[in-house]
Amino acid sequence: MTFWFAARRAVALSAILAPMSGVPAQAEAATDEPAGSIEQLLKSGWEVAGYASNADNRSTFILLKNSSQPYLVQCLAGYDVTRTPRVFQNCYKLR
Repeated sequence: MTFWFAARRAVALSAILAPMSGVPAQAEAATDEPAGSIEQLLKSGWEVAGYASNADNRSTFILLKNSSQPYLVQCLAGYDVTRTPRVFQNCYKLR
């Protein structure tokens, strides 16, 4: 199994299992904490654990892990010509 296939499968599985966790969506949103930028996370020892691209190839989800932390970080990165700046990212801790 290739890395990219395994990474996509892990992200897809987490997207399927997340709604089944029993925590209401509003409560999940309330516990999300900002985690900094992708660049900061990679420089501080975080590693890419999964990756999934949107069908239109304008946005990507990146799942990051750090062996010394008990949580994962999920980042949404993308490119949008209607925004300034055109490149955007949003990273938050998943607990």
